[in-house]
Amino acid sequence: MIQIEIFTFNPFQENTYILWDETLECVIIDPGCHVYEERKALTDFISDKKLKPVKLLNTHAHIDHILGNAFIKRNYNISYFLHEKDIPVLNSAPDRAAFWGFPAYEHASVDEYLEEGKDISFGNSTLQVFFTPGHAPGHVVFYAQKQNFVIGGDVLFKGSVGRTDLPLCSFADLEKSIKTKLYTLPDETVVYPGHGPSTTIGFEKKNNPFVRL
Repeated sequence: MIQIEIFTFNPFQENTYILWDETLECVIIDPGCHVYEERKALTDFISDKKLKPVKLLNTHAHIDHILGNAFIKRNYNISYFLHEKDIPVLNSAPDRAAFWGFPAYEHASVDEYLEEGKDISFGNSTLQVFFTPGHAPGHVVFYAQKQNFVIGGDVLFKGSVGRTDLPLCSFADLEKSIKTKLYTLPDETVVYPGHGPSTTIGFEKKNNPFVRL
């Protein structure tokens, strides 16, 4: 059974996730840890729980979701996974870091590409990968079918959706991703987003003012 720990890091209040199961293998998703205190909070948790990080995953490569990538990759010597279509976003990160005031940003290179239909495994657990562009060209979400939750990045929020006024964004693509990928999941599916509180698919289908069925 997958367990989830949520950290909220950096000035963008980004949600970083650690997922692990009974084997104690874990994956780290969207590490936004930037300053020493944030990195220590994450590594102390992993150490205290005796977890073994095996993969670093990004839903997408906007700067607030990748600030800790290089640190995590170096500290745990693990492979970094990102969808190939988000490489242009990743490559723009040094400029974005300078613009937003993160002079200590370190760039990390991708080791393997995420693809829809190519599951991510750790321990005894599996996450399905869904391609959900719109907020970013290579955005993906990770769905745990047995436990009925999705790590959703910046696609769908409680009462809102991801921004589409940034470079390489598209509201039409985002709306399609939500309607054809997320809104087809069971209503009770819990959505753990990249910012803010969790929600459910059923609640958003009925109440989200931006995308409804």
